[in-house]
Amino acid sequence: MQNLKRTFWGTLVLLVLLWLIAEPSVFQSAAFFALRGAMVQLSGILAIGCMSVAMILALRPRWPESWLGGLDKMYRLHKWFGIAALVVAIVHWLWANGPKWAVGWGLLERPARGARRAIENPVEAFLADLHGTAEGLGEWAFYATVALVALALIQYFPYRLFYKTHRLLALAYLVLVFHGIVLIKFSYWTSPVGWVTAGLLASGTWAAVLVLLRRVGAGRQVKGRITSLQYYPGVTSLETEIEVPHGWPGHKPGQFAFATSDASEGAHPYTIASGWHAGDPRITFITKELGDHTRRLRQKLRVGQEVTVEGPYGCFTFDDDCPHQIWIGGGIGVTPFVARMKHMAMQKDARDWPQAQAVDLFHTTADVDEEALGKLAADAKSADVHLHLLIDARDGRLTGERIRQSVPRWREASIWFCGPTGFGEALKRDFAAHDFPTKHRFHQELFAMR
Repeated sequence: MQNLKRTFWGTLVLLVLLWLIAEPSVFQSAAFFALRGAMVQLSGILAIGCMSVAMILALRPRWPESWLGGLDKMYRLHKWFGIAALVVAIVHWLWANGPKWAVGWGLLERPARGARRAIENPVEAFLADLHGTAEGLGEWAFYATVALVALALIQYFPYRLFYKTHRLLALAYLVLVFHGIVLIKFSYWTSPVGWVTAGLLASGTWAAVLVLLRRVGAGRQVKGRITSLQYYPGVTSLETEIEVPHGWPGHKPGQFAFATSDASEGAHPYTIASGWHAGDPRITFITKELGDHTRRLRQKLRVGQEVTVEGPYGCFTFDDDCPHQIWIGGGIGVTPFVARMKHMAMQKDARDWPQAQAVDLFHTTADVDEEALGKLAADAKSADVHLHLLIDARDGRLTGERIRQSVPRWREASIWFCGPTGFGEALKRDFAAHDFPTKHRFHQELFAMR
């Protein structure tokens, strides 16, 4: 999370500092309308800068994934930049329109306009002629962006509609790029703030075009075929096995992939619940009925159906040399640990983890399916993992204290958590209060992709 915060705040601070270099005397003038003009420029640069970074992250690029901690963390950063773009764009809109309203209401006096300076640069003159068009189009694109971002933040908005409407942000972004190029102060383009902004606009434009052409992640997509389906009614979950005979590069336990079974629904992310064996190229997903799409999967999927699988993504891969690991899976969050146990069972004779490393898995669930829990216990036994099963109605809530009592050497361990975000944050705070180095040894997957 630290790298996410550094990237987010570092981007904002960098743009502000570069703008101050271009406008070193901005706060020396006492005139309100001079300040208003400067604030319109600064807020506009920040808004389009944040939106550009969000657009780049929407491509699911590989190069920053390991530094940012995985695609699940990158989506959190994408969301932060999207919200920041929305907030700063509203501030930009208010700076642009608020003083006009105040003049109309008699609260401010419009300053006298002097003679317009002659524009000798032909490019600047061309852009000046487009000011009215850029302002009008930009205002409508701003309204569209506010509506689309608001829909993206409403969790109850159906995913299939979110998938379709969210792509429209790329179109609104392209209009705002035109708005920004025309209306950014022309002198900025020869200063560092202009160079950085131009780079962000160019990269964001390329990303927006790929989004509109539905080419996101195209280089990491392979065709697969469903080979088996098994439903567990007690936990309302569907296990889907997919054969990927060509192109899949393999995956590490704990990673996830996007699967598309219906083009109108788009790609959905699922944690992979199987190890990888090149001689038997199959991927297993376990999907819990949590939303409108997942509730329909049992009726829509069939054996033999073709699907598209994209990935693998994620850095929740159990890579450390601690003598002990504590795994905590809340509900369907047990999935990455199932994959890891299957991998460990396959690799017993060629271990790729420390020889003496011990593992305790805590699985807490409100739902019970004897067959699913039996498979979990069998996987744990095959992998030599100590399973602690807690059923909420019978055993109560899992707490940090219960974990510490069950694992005396917890101070030497690393903790790997997958489950409800609030539950994970509560455990993290609890262990931090007991001087556990959560910054380095508490790993939490943030599996929320909208």
